Amino acid sequence: VRARRHMADGRPRFTADREQRQELATRFFDALKDGDVGALRNLLAADVQLVGDGGGKAPQLSRAVVGAKNVARLLASVFPHMALVDVTFEAHEVNGQPGAVFRTRDGEVLHTMVLDVVDGRILTIRSVINPDKLRHLGPVADAWAVDREVRRARRGTS
Repeated sequence: VRARRHMADGRPRFTADREQRQELATRFFDALKDGDVGALRNLLAADVQLVGDGGGKAPQLSRAVVGAKNVARLLASVFPHMALVDVTFEAHEVNGQPGAVFRTRDGEVLHTMVLDVVDGRILTIRSVINPDKLRHLGPVADAWAVDREVRRARRGTS
């Protein structure tokens, strides 16, 4: 369905060259690490969408988050809390697109994030936390346990 809709819109899937996409991704992940709402917002298309795939097997967004302001605020608020429990990420190409693999302190894969870049802005952010789709990357973390740990850490810092 997405592919048909995409073709009907007439938008090319990849318009930025690899180097431009990677440079944008580097700036995005630096802003994410810093929790910089303004910097994140400047990199996002006005109609950006953040979509998650937990497959019912991991904590996930209940629905897509839409709009640069909403997505930037959500992302800037989430990663600093994940960092409290030593979740880290490393830049990684995912399906030919810029992205990152997020890992627990034990090196287990927690989730991936992939950026769709169009016209120099991030149009879609896809977060995959479904463990069935991550196993090929290595040992997979218990996302529910990480979520509980993050919640406890947030209460401890409030």
